[in-house]
Amino acid sequence: MKAALALLALYVGTFFVVIGFASQNPQSPGQDGTSATAQRTAIDPAKEADIRSLMELMGAKDTIEEATNAAAEQYRERLLATMPNNDRAEAFVNAFVDKFKARYNASELSDKIVAAYDKHFTADEVKGLLQFYGSPLGQKTASETPRVTREVQAESRELSARVAKEVLAEMKAQNPDVGQSARLGPGGRRWQQRQQQQQQAVRQQPPSQPQP
Repeated sequence: MKAALALLALYVGTFFVVIGFASQNPQSPGQDGTSATAQRTAIDPAKEADIRSLMELMGAKDTIEEATNAAAEQYRERLLATMPNNDRAEAFVNAFVDKFKARYNASELSDKIVAAYDKHFTADEVKGLLQFYGSPLGQKTASETPRVTREVQAESRELSARVAKEVLAEMKAQNPDVGQSARLGPGGRRWQQRQQQQQQAVRQQPPSQPQP
């Protein structure tokens, strides 16, 4: 059970680690001028080797790549929701996503995952996880857990969206003078931006000259 939870925590948690890690400075200096990486507590080399072997068995590399792509798409949605709806803005966001993926340091995140496993699992527990994920059942757990997690996340998003729409509709019905413009997604804001752009364009047009 602990082995399955360890993999689930890796798969689900990596996405949130990517989001938080990307929003911070890659090298945050400490008070003495040393980087956060340099300040990391030293890990026993043998235990670190076992943890990295465990991560390989658990498919951590693919998990990090998938989480990075998911984070990039989340940033894309956030940026698009705050920018005009035109080709230049879309090109800007696409360029941001490409640069984000190119600059993101997956190796540094791997080091942080190693440190987390070192903190929460003893050397003997890591060896036990290695034995489990080296078995046929462990390999199936490693391959199927990402699929199970994606399905659960999709069902969770669908349920959340349905409940949110129902609650918002009820609130609007109960409060006809408040919140009628509320939207759960960015569509309303972008529609308002387009409308404002059109109105501004009309105002900037020179007045028509009267016909002689």
